[in-house]
Amino acid sequence: MPAVSRPRVSVIIPAYNALPELTRAVTSAMDQTLGPDRVEIIAVDDGSTDGTGEELERLARTCAALRVVHQENSGCAGVPRNTGLDLAQGDFVFFLDSDDYLGPDALRRMVAMADANGTDVVLGRIASVGGRAVPRAVFQYNQPRTDVFSSHAYLTLGPWKLFRRSLIERLRLRFPPYRNCEDKPFTAAAYLNASGISVVADYDCYYVRYRENRNNLTLTAADLAHRVDGTRLCFETVARYLEPGPRRDQIMRRHVEWELCGPLRALLPRESERDARERFFPEFRHWARTYVTDALFQRLDAPDRLLIHLLRADRFDDVLTVARNAERDGRRGHLVDKGRVYWLHPFFRDHAAAVPDVCFDVTDRLPVRHHLESAGWQGGVLRLAGHAYIEDVDALDPATEIVLRKYRADRPEARVPTTPCLPAHPLPGEERRYEMAGFTAEIDPATADDGAPLERGLWNVHLDVRAQGVSRTVRFGGHREGGEATHPARRRVSTPQGPVVVVPYFTPYGNLSLDVGEVAHPVDPPCQVLRALWRTRSTLLVGGRLTDEAVREGGTLRLRAEGGTGTVHEVPVRCEPGGSTTVFTARLPVGRLGTGRWTLTLVMDGPGEDAPCRTAVVPHFGRLAATRWLRFGCRPYYAKPVALGPARALGLDVAPIKVVTGVRRRLRR
Repeated sequence: MPAVSRPRVSVIIPAYNALPELTRAVTSAMDQTLGPDRVEIIAVDDGSTDGTGEELERLARTCAALRVVHQENSGCAGVPRNTGLDLAQGDFVFFLDSDDYLGPDALRRMVAMADANGTDVVLGRIASVGGRAVPRAVFQYNQPRTDVFSSHAYLTLGPWKLFRRSLIERLRLRFPPYRNCEDKPFTAAAYLNASGISVVADYDCYYVRYRENRNNLTLTAADLAHRVDGTRLCFETVARYLEPGPRRDQIMRRHVEWELCGPLRALLPRESERDARERFFPEFRHWARTYVTDALFQRLDAPDRLLIHLLRADRFDDVLTVARNAERDGRRGHLVDKGRVYWLHPFFRDHAAAVPDVCFDVTDRLPVRHHLESAGWQGGVLRLAGHAYIEDVDALDPATEIVLRKYRADRPEARVPTTPCLPAHPLPGEERRYEMAGFTAEIDPATADDGAPLERGLWNVHLDVRAQGVSRTVRFGGHREGGEATHPARRRVSTPQGPVVVVPYFTPYGNLSLDVGEVAHPVDPPCQVLRALWRTRSTLLVGGRLTDEAVREGGTLRLRAEGGTGTVHEVPVRCEPGGSTTVFTARLPVGRLGTGRWTLTLVMDGPGEDAPCRTAVVPHFGRLAATRWLRFGCRPYYAKPVALGPARALGLDVAPIKVVTGVRRRLRR
């Protein structure tokens, strides 16, 4: 196919006895907004017997972009996908299962994301139809460029993604002929070799559903016999492309939890005693010994740690016992001992079982329940009230602290004590176990850093929740009361180094932070400057209109000229109605300014004593020329407008004219 006519995307659809869902799948690819001339559709009929092949031929007669291939039944989805890959000509490929369908604008959005960021794999948000589980963590927000180590992309290893075809061909990637788990090694290899990964999270790109007759391969081939080959290849793929170390452990953890421990608990007890012992247990034991490092072992949850320990120790009978009783034993309680919390599994501290305590330690896994009930200023102190407790740990002798950590700064954290109290509302739990989980805290920006003021910058607010010697630290503010109760305004605070504005705000994840010094949250300007011109040779007129918010607050607006030595000269601003807005004018007597560079700003005080000032830059207007005048009637001076900084703010260079130098210049002409 000539390069000029090569499609952007090849959509590959494997189909086996796919009616009636097939029609919706194919037409969703035909109707893409990317355009029929930029999409080729390769539908592979894998030996269907229900009329799937005939329906594909009918659809092909209505769409020139649809190519239909018929082949003998392979018994899996990977082989027909490989057939489509061998024929694909597009810059990208997208694998569309015959029981799912695309959103109309999906391919256009994903191709645009890949083109703009040079990425090799694009994940489009997946939507569920009929209750089928879908990944959510990776689709919280758009990610133009990321990777598997800094995102949740690796949690979704299904093939329903946009892949750059050159990556697939460079790696010679093809799907293994397995009925289950055939897609995970393929996607894993692509992820681990991609130049970058993009995520489209603001549009439902792909809709997944179960077939009406429930004969999806994921349902009909779910036993260990159909999983073990694909799982083995997952581990081998990660080991092939990643050197031993923290990055490999991070990726291996997904497979240990999802492909090793999960199926072992759920599926091994269903197998015959002989198959479980002789066929599957040796595989699981090999994976546990080969791929679970000690560092990775520590990162697993307690139930998985227990299984891995027993696998490594070659204790088949105990593995089977733990797997069979997993649901019941998972509901057992916990024991607090010397600042650690342990899962009360029957094997815990059973001398006959001889399992180390580390397999039951859940201290760092217990959820922390916390709630911000109020946040408000009392003078220059931010007062917080809420509750926090570690689940299943009685709130006895609580010693919770506020922890302030400066964003992207290698410096010690600041700690603020809290005062325990009864929570504002009853908390769940038996009897009175969380009765003292309530707290109040006072953050004084002038002294919060061990008696010193908080440095200028962004400070994230954490909670170090403590009870019975157990300590857990979490971000704070994500669960809170609504409205004004937890949304304090910015406040000008006095510190030994001078006044500073502190802005409490919530991050995109909903957590509480403090902006000290308005680093990222400058006050909105009170006005818009529309003109600056010379009223006389030595008087500058500045005019514009006030914002609606400034009019409502009713502060006093001033025009300020500040010299390089700190000298300030201010003049009042005259405001008056001007149609639907309030306009202002100010006259600055430049003739009274001393020699030097002066910066010009408009300043409006806030409505309260502690409210921060609002400022607006006077912009540099290119048509504003230099001016000259006589000071005291005899000494010539000039003022030259200059543009300052990226904002091109207006500055004035004021200086006397050297008469002798001026005469010499005239004579040279």
